[in-house]
Amino acid sequence: MQASGRNAGLGIALVSALAFGGSGVAAKPLIEAGLDPLHVVWLRVAGAALVLSPLAWRHRDLLVRRPALLAGFGLIAVAGVQAFYFASLSRIPVGVALLLEYLGPALLLGYIRFVQRKPVSRAAAGGAAVAVAGLACVVQIWSGLSLDPLGVLLGLAAACCQAAYFVLADQGSDAEGDAPDPLGVIAYGMLIGALVLTLVARPWNADWQVLSGQASMNGTDVPAWLLLGWVILIATVFAYVTGVVSVRMLSPQVAGVVAFLEAITAVVFAWVLLGETLAAWQIAGGALVLLGAFIAQTARPGGATEPVASGGPVPPVPVETGSADALAADAVPDRSALDREPTAP
Repeated sequence: MQASGRNAGLGIALVSALAFGGSGVAAKPLIEAGLDPLHVVWLRVAGAALVLSPLAWRHRDLLVRRPALLAGFGLIAVAGVQAFYFASLSRIPVGVALLLEYLGPALLLGYIRFVQRKPVSRAAAGGAAVAVAGLACVVQIWSGLSLDPLGVLLGLAAACCQAAYFVLADQGSDAEGDAPDPLGVIAYGMLIGALVLTLVARPWNADWQVLSGQASMNGTDVPAWLLLGWVILIATVFAYVTGVVSVRMLSPQVAGVVAFLEAITAVVFAWVLLGETLAAWQIAGGALVLLGAFIAQTARPGGATEPVASGGPVPPVPVETGSADALAADAVPDRSALDREPTAP
Protein backbone atom coordinates (compact mmCIF):
# COMPACT_ATOMS: atom_id res chain seq x y z
CA MET A 1 0.00 0.00 0.00
CA GLN A 2 2.86 2.38 0.78
CA ALA A 3 4.48 1.66 -2.58
CA SER A 4 1.15 2.13 -4.35
CA GLY A 5 0.53 5.48 -2.66
CA ARG A 6 4.08 6.62 -3.45
CA ASN A 7 3.70 5.69 -7.10
CA ALA A 8 0.41 7.56 -7.26
CA GLY A 9 2.08 10.60 -5.73
CA LEU A 10 4.91 10.44 -8.24
CA GLY A 11 2.39 10.17 -11.06
CA ILE A 12 0.48 13.22 -9.85
CA ALA A 13 3.75 15.14 -9.43
CA LEU A 14 4.69 14.28 -13.02
CA VAL A 15 1.29 15.42 -14.29
CA SER A 16 1.74 18.67 -12.38
CA ALA A 17 5.17 19.20 -13.94
CA LEU A 18 3.71 18.63 -17.40
CA ALA A 19 0.91 21.13 -16.73
CA PHE A 20 3.27 23.79 -15.36
CA GLY A 21 5.70 23.24 -18.22
CA GLY A 22 2.99 23.87 -20.81
CA SER A 23 2.39 27.45 -19.69
CA GLY A 24 5.21 28.96 -21.73
CA VAL A 25 4.12 27.67 -25.13
CA ALA A 26 0.66 29.19 -24.63
CA ALA A 27 1.85 32.43 -23.06
CA LYS A 28 4.58 33.23 -25.59
CA PRO A 29 2.18 33.69 -28.58
CA LEU A 30 0.10 36.05 -26.43
CA ILE A 31 3.20 38.09 -25.60
CA GLU A 32 4.26 38.16 -29.25
CA ALA A 33 0.73 39.31 -30.16
CA GLY A 34 1.17 42.42 -28.02
CA LEU A 35 0.46 41.59 -24.37
CA ASP A 36 3.05 42.62 -21.80
CA PRO A 37 4.56 39.60 -19.98
CA LEU A 38 3.50 40.97 -16.60
CA HIS A 39 -0.06 41.40 -17.88
CA VAL A 40 -0.05 37.75 -18.97
CA VAL A 41 1.01 36.77 -15.44
CA TRP A 42 -1.79 38.87 -13.97
CA LEU A 43 -4.35 37.30 -16.31
CA ARG A 44 -3.06 33.87 -15.35
CA VAL A 45 -3.40 34.40 -11.61
CA ALA A 46 -6.55 36.54 -11.69
CA GLY A 47 -8.27 34.07 -14.02
CA ALA A 48 -7.38 31.19 -11.73
CA ALA A 49 -8.68 33.16 -8.74
CA LEU A 50 -11.98 33.70 -10.55
CA VAL A 51 -12.32 30.01 -11.41
CA LEU A 52 -11.52 28.95 -7.85
CA SER A 53 -13.62 31.62 -6.10
CA PRO A 54 -16.51 29.17 -5.37
CA LEU A 55 -14.01 26.96 -3.55
CA ALA A 56 -12.80 29.96 -1.58
CA TRP A 57 -16.35 30.59 -0.40
CA ARG A 58 -16.83 26.93 0.43
CA HIS A 59 -13.67 26.89 2.55
CA ARG A 60 -14.11 30.37 4.05
CA ASP A 61 -13.45 28.92 7.52
CA LEU A 62 -9.76 28.81 6.51
CA LEU A 63 -9.65 32.60 6.88
CA VAL A 64 -10.08 32.08 10.61
CA ARG A 65 -8.30 28.76 11.02
CA ARG A 66 -5.17 29.32 8.88
CA PRO A 67 -4.80 33.01 7.94
CA ALA A 68 -0.99 32.90 8.03
CA LEU A 69 -0.86 29.90 5.70
CA LEU A 70 -3.21 31.55 3.20
CA ALA A 71 -1.29 34.84 3.27
CA GLY A 72 2.05 33.08 2.87
CA PHE A 73 0.83 30.93 -0.01
CA GLY A 74 -0.65 33.90 -1.85
CA LEU A 75 2.21 36.34 -1.26
CA ILE A 76 5.12 33.93 -1.67
CA ALA A 77 4.08 30.79 -3.56
CA VAL A 78 1.93 32.64 -6.11
CA ALA A 79 2.78 36.34 -6.38
CA GLY A 80 6.39 36.10 -5.19
CA VAL A 81 7.53 33.42 -7.64
CA GLN A 82 5.90 35.15 -10.60
CA ALA A 83 6.94 38.73 -9.78
CA PHE A 84 10.58 37.98 -8.93
CA TYR A 85 11.04 35.69 -11.93
CA PHE A 86 9.72 38.22 -14.43
CA ALA A 87 11.67 41.02 -12.75
CA SER A 88 14.87 38.98 -13.12
CA LEU A 89 14.02 38.32 -16.78
CA SER A 90 14.17 42.05 -17.45
CA ARG A 91 17.83 42.20 -16.33
CA ILE A 92 19.49 38.85 -17.14
CA PRO A 93 19.17 36.21 -19.92
CA VAL A 94 16.09 34.00 -19.86
CA GLY A 95 18.09 30.79 -19.44
CA VAL A 96 20.00 32.09 -16.45
CA ALA A 97 16.82 33.39 -14.82
CA LEU A 98 15.20 29.98 -15.33
CA LEU A 99 18.20 28.19 -13.82
CA LEU A 100 18.22 30.50 -10.80
CA GLU A 101 14.50 29.96 -10.20
CA TYR A 102 14.90 26.19 -10.35
CA LEU A 103 17.55 26.29 -7.66
CA GLY A 104 14.47 26.30 -5.41
CA PRO A 105 14.38 22.51 -4.89
CA ALA A 106 18.08 22.53 -4.00
CA LEU A 107 17.50 25.38 -1.52
CA LEU A 108 14.59 23.37 -0.14
CA LEU A 109 16.91 20.49 0.77
CA GLY A 110 19.14 22.91 2.66
CA TYR A 111 16.15 24.33 4.50
CA ILE A 112 14.93 20.87 5.53
CA ARG A 113 18.41 19.77 6.63
CA PHE A 114 19.66 22.83 8.50
CA VAL A 115 16.53 24.79 9.51
CA GLN A 116 13.98 22.06 10.15
CA ARG A 117 16.83 19.81 11.30
CA LYS A 118 15.45 16.76 9.49
CA PRO A 119 17.56 14.14 7.70
CA VAL A 120 17.92 14.33 3.93
CA SER A 121 19.11 11.22 2.12
CA ARG A 122 22.24 11.30 0.00
CA ALA A 123 20.07 10.17 -2.92
CA ALA A 124 17.80 13.19 -2.66
CA ALA A 125 20.76 15.59 -2.45
CA GLY A 126 22.66 13.81 -5.20
CA GLY A 127 19.61 13.66 -7.43
CA ALA A 128 19.05 17.40 -6.99
CA ALA A 129 22.69 18.12 -7.84
CA VAL A 130 22.51 16.02 -11.02
CA ALA A 131 19.24 17.72 -11.99
CA VAL A 132 20.74 21.20 -11.48
CA ALA A 133 23.67 20.24 -13.74
CA GLY A 134 21.24 18.97 -16.34
CA LEU A 135 19.15 22.13 -16.15
CA ALA A 136 22.31 24.20 -16.72
CA CYS A 137 22.79 22.27 -19.95
CA VAL A 138 19.15 22.70 -20.97
CA VAL A 139 19.30 26.49 -20.69
CA GLN A 140 22.91 26.51 -22.03
CA ILE A 141 24.06 28.77 -19.24
CA TRP A 142 27.50 29.21 -20.83
CA SER A 143 26.17 31.08 -23.88
CA GLY A 144 25.96 34.83 -23.82
CA LEU A 145 26.21 35.43 -20.09
CA SER A 146 25.95 39.04 -19.03
CA LEU A 147 24.98 39.00 -15.42
CA ASP A 148 23.46 41.97 -13.66
CA PRO A 149 23.89 41.71 -9.85
CA LEU A 150 20.34 42.86 -9.16
CA GLY A 151 18.99 40.44 -11.77
CA VAL A 152 20.83 37.58 -10.05
CA LEU A 153 19.41 38.59 -6.66
CA LEU A 154 15.90 38.72 -8.12
CA GLY A 155 16.37 35.26 -9.62
CA LEU A 156 17.55 33.90 -6.26
CA ALA A 157 14.51 35.51 -4.63
CA ALA A 158 12.31 33.60 -7.08
CA ALA A 159 14.14 30.40 -6.09
CA CYS A 160 13.51 31.09 -2.41
CA CYS A 161 9.82 31.66 -3.14
CA GLN A 162 9.68 28.40 -5.08
CA ALA A 163 11.25 26.53 -2.16
CA ALA A 164 8.68 28.15 0.15
CA TYR A 165 5.92 26.88 -2.14
CA PHE A 166 6.84 23.27 -1.35
CA VAL A 167 7.10 24.00 2.39
CA LEU A 168 3.72 25.77 2.48
CA ALA A 169 2.07 23.09 0.36
CA ASP A 170 3.14 20.52 2.97
CA GLN A 171 1.42 22.25 5.89
CA GLY A 172 -0.58 19.72 7.86
CA SER A 173 -3.07 19.72 10.70
CA ASP A 174 -3.81 22.77 12.80
CA ALA A 175 -4.13 22.92 16.59
CA GLU A 176 -7.51 21.17 16.37
CA GLY A 177 -6.11 18.34 14.28
CA ASP A 178 -7.82 19.36 11.04
CA ALA A 179 -5.71 19.46 7.88
CA PRO A 180 -6.48 22.39 5.55
CA ASP A 181 -8.12 21.37 2.30
CA PRO A 182 -5.58 21.92 -0.52
CA LEU A 183 -8.27 23.30 -2.82
CA GLY A 184 -9.17 25.97 -0.28
CA VAL A 185 -5.53 26.91 0.25
CA ILE A 186 -4.94 27.25 -3.49
CA ALA A 187 -8.15 29.25 -4.00
CA TYR A 188 -7.23 31.83 -1.38
CA GLY A 189 -3.62 31.82 -2.54
CA MET A 190 -4.76 32.81 -6.03
CA LEU A 191 -7.08 35.51 -4.68
CA ILE A 192 -4.33 37.05 -2.55
CA GLY A 193 -1.76 36.68 -5.33
CA ALA A 194 -4.10 38.39 -7.81
CA LEU A 195 -4.58 41.35 -5.47
CA VAL A 196 -0.82 41.76 -5.01
CA LEU A 197 -0.06 41.40 -8.72
CA THR A 198 -2.75 43.94 -9.57
CA LEU A 199 -0.66 46.60 -7.83
CA VAL A 200 2.47 45.46 -9.67
CA ALA A 201 1.12 44.76 -13.16
CA ARG A 202 -1.44 47.61 -13.40
CA PRO A 203 -3.69 45.67 -15.79
CA TRP A 204 -5.74 48.75 -16.67
CA ASN A 205 -2.87 49.67 -19.01
CA ALA A 206 -3.03 46.35 -20.92
CA ASP A 207 -3.97 46.08 -24.60
CA TRP A 208 -7.14 44.03 -24.15
CA GLN A 209 -7.91 43.97 -27.87
CA VAL A 210 -5.25 41.27 -28.26
CA LEU A 211 -7.56 38.75 -26.57
CA SER A 212 -10.25 39.20 -29.21
CA GLY A 213 -7.87 38.42 -32.08
CA GLN A 214 -5.56 35.64 -33.20
CA ALA A 215 -2.10 34.66 -31.96
CA SER A 216 0.45 32.85 -34.10
CA MET A 217 1.78 29.51 -32.84
CA ASN A 218 4.58 28.48 -35.19
CA GLY A 219 2.73 29.89 -38.19
CA THR A 220 -0.71 28.63 -37.16
CA ASP A 221 -3.29 31.19 -36.04
CA VAL A 222 -4.94 30.27 -32.75
CA PRO A 223 -7.66 32.29 -30.95
CA ALA A 224 -5.98 34.29 -28.20
CA TRP A 225 -8.78 33.49 -25.75
CA LEU A 226 -8.15 29.77 -26.25
CA LEU A 227 -4.47 30.15 -25.35
CA LEU A 228 -5.41 32.22 -22.31
CA GLY A 229 -7.89 29.53 -21.26
CA TRP A 230 -5.11 26.93 -21.43
CA VAL A 231 -2.81 29.09 -19.31
CA ILE A 232 -5.50 29.64 -16.67
CA LEU A 233 -7.23 26.25 -16.47
CA ILE A 234 -4.41 23.78 -17.23
CA ALA A 235 -1.12 25.56 -16.51
CA THR A 236 -2.36 27.27 -13.35
CA VAL A 237 -5.49 25.80 -11.72
CA PHE A 238 -4.84 22.16 -12.61
CA ALA A 239 -1.07 22.49 -12.16
CA TYR A 240 -1.27 24.04 -8.69
CA VAL A 241 -3.94 21.59 -7.48
CA THR A 242 -2.02 18.51 -8.59
CA GLY A 243 1.24 20.04 -7.36
CA VAL A 244 -0.02 20.61 -3.81
CA VAL A 245 -1.64 17.17 -3.68
CA SER A 246 1.60 15.51 -4.82
CA VAL A 247 3.61 17.32 -2.14
CA ARG A 248 1.25 16.01 0.52
CA MET A 249 1.33 12.47 -0.85
CA LEU A 250 5.12 12.44 -1.09
CA SER A 251 7.29 14.96 0.75
CA PRO A 252 8.52 18.46 -0.14
CA GLN A 253 12.02 17.32 -1.08
CA VAL A 254 10.82 14.48 -3.33
CA ALA A 255 8.22 16.62 -5.09
CA GLY A 256 10.83 19.37 -5.41
CA VAL A 257 13.19 17.15 -7.38
CA VAL A 258 10.36 16.05 -9.70
CA ALA A 259 9.64 19.76 -10.29
CA PHE A 260 12.87 19.97 -12.31
CA LEU A 261 10.94 18.16 -15.05
CA GLU A 262 8.89 21.34 -15.58
CA ALA A 263 11.82 22.94 -17.36
CA ILE A 264 12.30 19.89 -19.58
CA THR A 265 8.60 19.87 -20.39
CA ALA A 266 8.75 23.54 -21.33
CA VAL A 267 11.67 22.95 -23.70
CA VAL A 268 10.04 19.92 -25.35
CA PHE A 269 6.70 21.71 -25.79
CA ALA A 270 8.50 24.68 -27.31
CA TRP A 271 10.26 22.30 -29.71
CA VAL A 272 7.05 20.53 -30.78
CA LEU A 273 4.55 23.40 -30.79
CA LEU A 274 6.67 26.50 -31.43
CA GLY A 275 9.35 25.01 -33.67
CA GLU A 276 12.19 25.96 -31.32
CA THR A 277 15.00 23.50 -32.02
CA LEU A 278 16.86 21.52 -29.39
CA ALA A 279 20.64 21.47 -29.33
CA ALA A 280 22.60 18.34 -28.46
CA TRP A 281 23.56 19.85 -25.10
CA GLN A 282 19.90 20.48 -24.30
CA ILE A 283 18.98 16.88 -25.05
CA ALA A 284 21.86 15.69 -22.86
CA GLY A 285 20.77 18.08 -20.11
CA GLY A 286 17.25 16.74 -20.26
CA ALA A 287 18.59 13.23 -19.78
CA LEU A 288 20.53 14.41 -16.73
CA VAL A 289 17.42 16.00 -15.21
CA LEU A 290 15.52 12.74 -15.69
CA LEU A 291 18.43 10.82 -14.18
CA GLY A 292 18.51 13.13 -11.16
CA ALA A 293 14.80 12.66 -10.53
CA PHE A 294 15.19 8.89 -10.92
CA ILE A 295 18.06 8.78 -8.41
CA ALA A 296 16.05 10.69 -5.83
CA GLN A 297 12.97 8.46 -6.20
CA THR A 298 14.43 4.96 -6.34
CA ALA A 299 17.01 5.08 -3.57
CA ARG A 300 16.91 2.70 -0.65
CA PRO A 301 16.57 4.21 2.81
CA GLY A 302 20.27 4.02 3.59
CA GLY A 303 20.49 7.80 3.72
CA ALA A 304 18.17 7.80 6.71
CA THR A 305 21.07 6.81 8.96
CA GLU A 306 22.89 10.07 8.35
CA PRO A 307 23.22 12.24 11.48
CA VAL A 308 20.89 15.17 11.96
CA ALA A 309 22.30 18.66 12.48
CA SER A 310 21.92 18.30 16.23
CA GLY A 311 23.94 15.08 16.18
CA GLY A 312 23.02 11.45 16.64
CA PRO A 313 22.06 8.90 14.05
CA VAL A 314 18.57 8.67 12.72
CA PRO A 315 17.31 5.10 13.09
CA PRO A 316 16.48 3.43 9.81
CA VAL A 317 12.80 3.23 8.95
CA PRO A 318 11.74 -0.37 8.45
CA VAL A 319 10.36 -1.03 4.99
CA GLU A 320 8.63 -4.07 3.63
CA THR A 321 10.83 -6.41 1.69
CA GLY A 322 10.50 -5.86 -2.01
CA SER A 323 9.73 -2.14 -1.88
CA ALA A 324 13.06 -1.21 -3.39
CA ASP A 325 11.70 2.14 -4.51
CA ALA A 326 10.96 3.22 -0.98
CA LEU A 327 12.11 6.69 -0.09
CA ALA A 328 11.92 6.37 3.66
CA ALA A 329 14.74 8.84 4.17
CA ASP A 330 12.65 11.49 2.47
CA ALA A 331 9.55 10.77 4.52
CA VAL A 332 8.02 13.45 6.70
CA PRO A 333 6.35 12.98 10.10
CA ASP A 334 2.99 11.18 10.43
CA ARG A 335 0.91 12.14 7.44
CA SER A 336 -2.16 9.99 8.15
CA ALA A 337 -4.35 13.06 8.31
CA LEU A 338 -3.02 14.31 5.01
CA ASP A 339 -3.58 10.96 3.33
CA ARG A 340 -7.29 11.56 3.74
CA GLU A 341 -7.09 14.68 1.62
CA PRO A 342 -8.87 14.41 -1.74
CA THR A 343 -6.51 14.08 -4.65
CA ALA A 344 -6.86 15.97 -7.87
CA PRO A 345 0.81 22.55 -12.07
